Amino acid sequence: SDGAGVVEAVGSEVTLWKKGDRVLPIFAQKWFDGAPNMDNLRSTLGGPNDGCLAHYGKFSEEGLVATPSHLTDKEAATLGCAGLTAYNAVVNFGGIEPGSDVLCLGTGGVSLFALQFAKMMGARVIITSSSDEKLARAKTLGADETINYATKTNWERDVRKHTKMAGADLIIEVGGAGTMQKSMMSVKPYGTIALIGVLAGGESSLSLYPILMQGVKVQGVIVGNRSDFTRMNRAIEQNKMKPVVDKVFGWKEVPEALEYLQTGKHFGKVVVNWE
Repeated sequence: SDGAGVVEAVGSEVTLWKKGDRVLPIFAQKWFDGAPNMDNLRSTLGGPNDGCLAHYGKFSEEGLVATPSHLTDKEAATLGCAGLTAYNAVVNFGGIEPGSDVLCLGTGGVSLFALQFAKMMGARVIITSSSDEKLARAKTLGADETINYATKTNWERDVRKHTKMAGADLIIEVGGAGTMQKSMMSVKPYGTIALIGVLAGGESSLSLYPILMQGVKVQGVIVGNRSDFTRMNRAIEQNKMKPVVDKVFGWKEVPEALEYLQTGKHFGKVVVNWE
């Protein structure tokens, strides 16, 4: 659903781009600003539209944004889906301010982007992983507290301890049904759970009482629009932020890249380079 490239040719009526421009395609090709509608959400790359695992692609001029100038194409290719999802979760939906507590579940692409954006906004970040090595790497990115959920299975208690029993202001929830109950026990009253992924399951029986009795907001995040993408890129460029790229595979190594992604060993994003 995301990628990066260089403009090879433009149509006769195109005014936004010229040959040689470095660009990124937007996730939903018809979603330019504001809230989406069903037509917008049917224009997404990687389904139903063709995705970006290709040498060439054809886009409308408004279906692209400019690549941040300090990033390589490999780095910038990570922004369109995971980066923008995290940006919207933290900046537009999170309601956080300097000193807020943000909990990021795991060390995949979205969670690490959320860590970087939250630190950019002056928040405190707690992050979880089943790997102490990954948690140590998260510390170098600015994580304030780390929790190994493999050894601390009741990690919601540790979140409470790290927030003086208040709970997190924002939770980046990528686990889905498998972790939602613990997230509801980790969030503060009137806090936000940004529901982004369902890595631990999409269906489950959950008690809704914590949401009701504590005024918790559960916000689904479906990437973002073109205007959000442009604003995010300005923030990234201004702060010289660098996406975390775990590993780069060659064009003939796509099966290996997918297998590696499935192992869950990655820290950040996995990139396929067509050259």
